[in-house]
Amino acid sequence: MPVFFAIVRENGQFVPRFTQRPISTLMIKYWLLLFFLSAYVAQGQIKDPLENVVITSSKKKTQVRTNKNGQLEVNISPEDVQKFEAAGLVRYSDFGARGNGKTDDINAIAAAHAFANKHSLLVKADEGATYYIGGQERTAVIQTDTDFGTSAFIIDDTKVQNRSAPVFLVSSSLQPFKPEGITSLKRNQKKVDVSLAGSSLITVTNSAVMHYIRFGLNQNNGSSQTDIFAVDKNGQVDADAPIIWDFDQITEITALPIDEETLYISGGRFTTIANQAESKYNYYSRNITIRRSNVLVDGLEHRITGEGDQGAPYRGFITIEDCAYVTVKNTTLTGHKTYRTIGRAGKPVSMGSYDLSVSRALNVSFVNCRQTNDIDDRTYWGILGSNYCKNLLYDSCTFSRFDAHKGVANATIRNSTLGHMGINAIGSGTLTVENTTVRGRSLVNLRSDYGSTWQGEFIIRNCTFVPNGGRTSSASLISGSYSGQHDFGYTCYMPERITIEGLHIDDSNHPEDYLGAAIFTDLNPEMTDDSFQEKFPYVRTREVVLRDVTTASGKPLRISDNQFMFKGVKVEID
Repeated sequence: MPVFFAIVRENGQFVPRFTQRPISTLMIKYWLLLFFLSAYVAQGQIKDPLENVVITSSKKKTQVRTNKNGQLEVNISPEDVQKFEAAGLVRYSDFGARGNGKTDDINAIAAAHAFANKHSLLVKADEGATYYIGGQERTAVIQTDTDFGTSAFIIDDTKVQNRSAPVFLVSSSLQPFKPEGITSLKRNQKKVDVSLAGSSLITVTNSAVMHYIRFGLNQNNGSSQTDIFAVDKNGQVDADAPIIWDFDQITEITALPIDEETLYISGGRFTTIANQAESKYNYYSRNITIRRSNVLVDGLEHRITGEGDQGAPYRGFITIEDCAYVTVKNTTLTGHKTYRTIGRAGKPVSMGSYDLSVSRALNVSFVNCRQTNDIDDRTYWGILGSNYCKNLLYDSCTFSRFDAHKGVANATIRNSTLGHMGINAIGSGTLTVENTTVRGRSLVNLRSDYGSTWQGEFIIRNCTFVPNGGRTSSASLISGSYSGQHDFGYTCYMPERITIEGLHIDDSNHPEDYLGAAIFTDLNPEMTDDSFQEKFPYVRTREVVLRDVTTASGKPLRISDNQFMFKGVKVEID
C-alpha cells in the first residue's frame, strides 16, 4: 500500500507524519501554508520585541508572566486600565517591579512600556527605586515620554543571553517602507521623484560599489556604498544634509517616516556591571538604542563598574541609528577601559569601545555633556564613534574624543574641551571648531585607515591647542597618513580650504630640536620629489588662511616637515 507524507497539527504544533491515506493537493497546500506561517510567526516573536509581548485585559488581576516560548504575557485588570488612563501614566511598580536592586525587574519594565505604548501614556520610574536588570534577553520598547527621574538602574553584563539586544529600544510607531521608482541618484541632487505622506529619511545602498576599504591593522574589504538623506513629502532633499555620492544603481532602498512630535526621555542613573568576556571584537549593545526621529534625552547618567583584566568592547550605551533630529543634553557618560586583541592583519590592536555611538543619522546634537573619567587618561578609549552621519554637533561638551569613522557630512564642535584622542574625522562639507580646547596629538586628525580624506573645508575659530595634552611634543595642526598606494573605494581629498582665525598653540613643552608648529604633519614621507608616483592620487589643500595665530614657544608656524608635498599650498597670513 502506498505511503503518503503529511503535515499534521498535534498539541498546537505542526509536525511531519507519514500516512497510508491519500491527501488532496489542495489539502497539502493548506497544511504547508499553515506550517510556514507558523514558522514565520515564531521567528518574528524572537526577533521583534514589539511582537514578543501580548497584552490582555481580563477580569483577572494585573500580572506579568513569561510563557514557555519566552513571550511576555501582560494582563491588566479593567479597573487598572481605567486607573492608568485617568492618571495619564504608569509606573514600573504597577507591573510588579520590586526596585530593590536585587530582583530582576526587566519583565515588569518591558510590560509597563508595552502597555504605555498601546495607550499613549507617560512612563515614570518609582522615586528612590533601584532596578536590577540581569542577563536575560528582554528589550523594553519606548514609544512614549519616559521619566527615569532619580531612580537607579543596574545592568549586569556578566552573564548575558544576547549581547546584541538593547535593554531599551526607543522606536517609532511609524513603519518603514520601500519607495518605488528611484533607480539612481546624483551627488547634491535637489529632488527625488517620489511622493510621500510626510517627511521621511531615505537610506540607499549600491552593493556593486565598495567604499571605506579600510587600511592598516583592522583592514577589511570595505562596505557597500551607502547614503541617508531627508526629504519632504514632495521629495525635496534637505539642503543641509545633501546626497553625497553618485549612485549609478540602487540595490536597496528604505524610507523611514519622520515623527513630527518630540519624544522626551529624562533622568536615570544607570550603572553597567562590565562583561568579563574574552577580549575579542564581540561588541556588547546592552544599552539604550534610539531608532526614532525627534527625540530629546535630558539629564541621564551612565557609569561603569567591574572592568577587569579582560573584556569585550561596547557599541555605545546611547546608540543612535537610522533616525534624525536627536539631542542628548545635560548627560554624564563614562569612557570604557581599553582592551587589546589580534587584529585582521595578525598583529595586536587596541579595540575601540564606546559610550556613544551614532550611525546612519542626521542632525544629532550633544549639548552640555561630559564624562566621569579623566579625558586625558589613555587607559580609557574615546567616548564617541560614528558612521554615515550628517550634521553632528558638540556644544559645551567635555569629552575625550570626537570621531567619524565612515564619514560625516558637516560637523560642528563649539564651546567644548576634547581630551587625549582629540578630533578624528573623515568626511565632507564643513568641519567647524570654535571656542574649543583640543588636547590631542594634533588639532584635527584625518583618519589614515580611511584615506585621511575630507572633501570640503575646515574653519577653526578662537581655539586653544595643547599638543599631546601638555606632554613633550612637536606640534602639528592637521595630521594623517596617505601612501597613495591603497584603494579606499573613493578619491581622497585634503580640505580644499582651511581657515584659522584666533588660535593659541600651547607648545611650551617641546623637544630641543623643535622648529615650531607645523600646519601639516608629514602625511607621506616617501613623497620627497617628482619621482614618486601615487597610484591613487591625493587631492591636496589649495589654500590656508591664518589670522591671529600665536604660539607659547614664540616660534612661527611652518607649512610641514615635508615641504615638497605641500609646495603648491597657498598660505595667507593676516
